Amino acid sequence: MIFKTIIMAAMGLLVTMSCSGGPKQETTMEQKGKALVVFFSHAGDNYAVGNIEVGNTKIVADYISEITGADQFEIVTHKYDGMAYNPLIKLAQEEANKGELPEYEGDVDMSKYDTVFIGGPVWWGTYPQVMFTFFKKHENDLAGKTVIPFTTHEGSGLANCVEDVKDAFPGANVTKGFSIYGHEVRTERAKVEKWLKGLGF
Repeated sequence: MIFKTIIMAAMGLLVTMSCSGGPKQETTMEQKGKALVVFFSHAGDNYAVGNIEVGNTKIVADYISEITGADQFEIVTHKYDGMAYNPLIKLAQEEANKGELPEYEGDVDMSKYDTVFIGGPVWWGTYPQVMFTFFKKHENDLAGKTVIPFTTHEGSGLANCVEDVKDAFPGANVTKGFSIYGHEVRTERAKVEKWLKGLGF
């Protein structure tokens, strides 16, 4: 009887150690390194959602930062301020056709980050041209980093955005990418959470 009691106690101790001992093998932001969300977002007159104070992509960028703890750098230009939707898309097409690179405000030190989310709306099959200004300025700064493209759209999906990011940053590890309808972003945070969970965040 005493021998049986000793055996049972030893088994209980082993079970306790296996349940509580040792660190959990979960992926953390420390293991992934520091993350940054780089994005352009257009407030004002937008297709499908009307005149909005906060752009669709900004909302997704905020979700990403809230969930992952990532820093943000918003690509800001005042070139499109106050423009109605139709003149805006006409100007965007002209910029794309001419390969224009509009100026943006400020900048960010990319060397501090290991994972970079890059997001924007889809204008004429890819990101707005002002984002390509950023790409050109930082074309040598993302080598060896993980780059995760995302878009907001009303039917274009990812369009050519992933391919264009790969072309802009050939030394980066560019992932598959994520897209969400602009009219969904205010009510479908769960889709962003599911995407990020699939990436290990």
